[in-house]
This record gives sequence, C-alpha cells and structure tokens, in this order.
Amino acid sequence: MSESGPAPNDEREGGLHQTDDPFVTADRLRMFAFATADKRTDYVTVLRAFDHARANYVVLLHAGDVADTLTRMGTRAMTAAEITPLLDQLHQWGVLERSYDGSRAATLAEYRNRHFVYQFSRLGYQAFRAVRDVLALRLDEAALSRLALPDLLSDLQQLAEANRRGDGELIYRTLRRLDSTLSDMATRASQFYLTLGDLVRTTEITPEAFLVRKDALLTHMREFSSDLARYAPKLASAISDVEESGVRDLLGRAAIADERLFLTVTEREADWTQRWSGLTQWFVASSDGPSESERLREGTMAAISAVLALLRRVTETRRGGVSRESQLRHLAGWFAGAPTEDAAHALFQAVFDLGRPRHLSTVHPDADLIPDSRSWWDAPPVEISRTLAETGKPAAAGAPGRVQRNEASIRRLRDAQLAAQRARAEAARSLAAGGAYDRVLGEEETDVLLGLLTAALTARVPVSGVVRDSTGSENGVRLTLSPHEESTTVETARGRLHLDRLRVSVQ
Repeated sequence: MSESGPAPNDEREGGLHQTDDPFVTADRLRMFAFATADKRTDYVTVLRAFDHARANYVVLLHAGDVADTLTRMGTRAMTAAEITPLLDQLHQWGVLERSYDGSRAATLAEYRNRHFVYQFSRLGYQAFRAVRDVLALRLDEAALSRLALPDLLSDLQQLAEANRRGDGELIYRTLRRLDSTLSDMATRASQFYLTLGDLVRTTEITPEAFLVRKDALLTHMREFSSDLARYAPKLASAISDVEESGVRDLLGRAAIADERLFLTVTEREADWTQRWSGLTQWFVASSDGPSESERLREGTMAAISAVLALLRRVTETRRGGVSRESQLRHLAGWFAGAPTEDAAHALFQAVFDLGRPRHLSTVHPDADLIPDSRSWWDAPPVEISRTLAETGKPAAAGAPGRVQRNEASIRRLRDAQLAAQRARAEAARSLAAGGAYDRVLGEEETDVLLGLLTAALTARVPVSGVVRDSTGSENGVRLTLSPHEESTTVETARGRLHLDRLRVSVQ
C-alpha cells in the first residue's frame, strides 16, 4: 500500500523543509547523534526532563533544575555534576541552546564561575520529538481511521459556507483541521498496512495469537471499506461545492489569515494551493488514474483476501498438525537416529540436494597471457559452460532433440475435458429447470450452485447501508441472490446448505 497526501503540519510549519545543501543536511543530522551515542540513555533522560518542563511552561533550565525535574518525574536520579557534561555535549550537537545567567551568582566567586541555563533549540526539539515518537510507538496500535470520514465531510461543508460569507479566519482554521485530519488518516493507513504486511508475510504464525484477533481485524477492514465507499461520493460532492464557491478566493483568504509571519502572502497562498490539490486528489479521480480513496479501498479489499488466505493456511496447519517447526523436529530426529555417519551424509544429500564440489580443468583463452601452470587462486576467473560445471564434461554441439508428443494421451485428456464441460453444462440446465428448492440436488448440480454462489457473494458489497441483490452466471445460467425475511435451506447430495436470510433463484 502506498499512501499520498499533504505532509503533516509540523514538518511544514516547523521549518524542516527539504534542502539540497549538503552542509545544512549534515548539520541537522548531527542533532540525532544523542540517539546513538554511548550515553544515549542519559541523553534521552535529560531531554525528557526538558520536555516535561516545557509542558509546564518552563523553558530555561539549569543543571540543578534538571536534577530536580528528574526527581519529580520519578525517573533515574542524577546529580547536577553528572548532568552538566551531558548538557554541554547536547549544546555542541545543537540540540540545546545555552545562555549565561548571572542572577544565580550570590558571591563574587560564584559570579566568576560560569552559570549557564539551557533550552531546546528549534530544530533540536523537532529531533527529540522524532526520537520520542519512535520510542513510544506501539506496533499493535495500528488502525484505520474510519471515524475521520464524517469529520472530513463536515469540515468541507463548513468550508464552503465560510467561503461564501468571506470569513477568512474560519477558512484558515477549517483548512488546517482538514489538512491535519487527512494527514493523520494517510499516516495511520500506511502504518496499518505495513503492520498487516508483516503479519501476512511471516513464515511462522502462532495460530492462537492470530485466531484471537482475526474476527476483529476482518470486521475493522470491512467496516472501513464500507464507510469509505459510502463517504467517497459525498466527499467528492462537497469538494465540488467548495470549488463552486471560488477556490482562488478561498486560498487567498486562507493565506491572509495564515499566522506564519516569516512567509510572504504569495508563499502562503502557494503552500495552501498545494495542500488543496493534495486534498482533492484523495477523493476526486483524474484522467491520470483513480483517486487515492479508490486506491485505498482496493488495497483494503486485497488485504482482506490476504488475511483470509492466511486464516486458511493457519487453519490447515492446526488441522494437519504439520508446520515448518514440526518438519524440522522430525528431520532432526532422523539425523540423531542415523546408524552411521555415512547414512547421515546420505540423508543430508537427499534432503538438501547438496553435493561435493566438482574440480574442473580448462585452459584460458589467452594461453600466452595466463599460462596453464598458474594457480586458479592467482589467475583471473574463466567462464565455463553449464554442462561442464554439472557433468564435468565439455559441452559439444549436437543435433537438436526430437520433440516427443503423445497424441493418444492428448486426445484422451481433451475428450475427458469436453465430457466434463458437457456434464457441467447439463447440470446447469437441470438446475435452471428444476430450481434449487423442494428437491435434492445432484453432485454436478451442487458444484454448479456453489460456483454461482461464490460469484454472487463476491459481488455483494454494501454501499448505501442496504444489501442489494447480487447475481452470478455460468454456462448461460443466471443465479440471483436476494435478501429474504427468513433463512432458506437447499438440499444437496453433500448435505444441507443453509442461507441466512437469503434466497436464490436460478434462471
């Protein structure tokens, strides 16, 4: 899954714009040195004290203030003497800014000693937040933001109304909220599908851990897909309503009300134009391809199929009791029970198909440059044919082999295939003539019915909250699956097929 959309507000408004200057890039990357240094735990602990004080509206901290803050936080206690060299190093990396505080000097001797106070630098705080978010991230909390869709629709409707009234401040606040909501939605969707991909791609699945969560996982993805399909047309209509109210006036008013003082009005308007373009691409399809919401919904349906395939694999593993772990345990038992070392080597050869290295001898094309007496360890590599490597014999050009064709077997297989097709077509006509109820379906009729049900159930997608009729067809026979007040039962040669509040009709 690949998600696209506007970048988060923190990155654009925090000044962390992408730069091609290698000196600027190296200087900013140097701020992350505290995360890989030998005392990285101490550095992170000290920076958490600054973050805690910042939340309480305290910006400037002395080494003693940091020690008191750590004591109140209940973390590992550190003295001011231990904290001072850490603060100096963080200042050298650019994470903290340092200034002199002469008011702390009570005597002349203290005044002569340096008294520094520290605070987060602008970029240093962003670096600490990035490390803090990575440390605090829980992979099991990944989820799709289904509840954000009504908020997006409400904000778009409010945005159109505010643009008609010319309320620039309300337009600016609504656009910020839309940008933040959509960025969070894209980020959470990306994290969710990355986590789901790791779960599906793993080779060893714990059945108990997966089966406990599989119902909630499938329900969550199906509800998100249904809500996305239901809200996507409404969101596209709301975006069209906003554009009819005047997009240029909208973006101009948002740029004027924007609070970023270090950007000109033209730069703010260009930034909001780019954000609005990213928002419209999410819910309005273009000539180049489908919208991002359609791609996200297709990815959700593909993820549901992957989870169902994984569920089938886990179920078969539990039923059969055969897994990679059990196979390796049996193989280890065979090796341990081998009567002789030769038998163990033979078992190894049969299992892993690995043989001894084959020693070859050939002449370099330029015998004067590379003599035969030179060792292969010192000589450059020589290209050899595949036949020589596999058999030890040089390749020889020969006549092409004759293609062997078994015409009798081909005819028998073709006749069997045509007979199966005729039998299935006859069963389909019989099913259409006799219907699915008030009789016992034969083996062929049961196969046809199950195939038609699979096609019909695959097409059943709730869009507006009501399940509509769905159909499936095969061999000219059409099956219609419609809601019914009561459950129905179909008698087949394999047993009874119960349909929960559904009724089938075959024509």
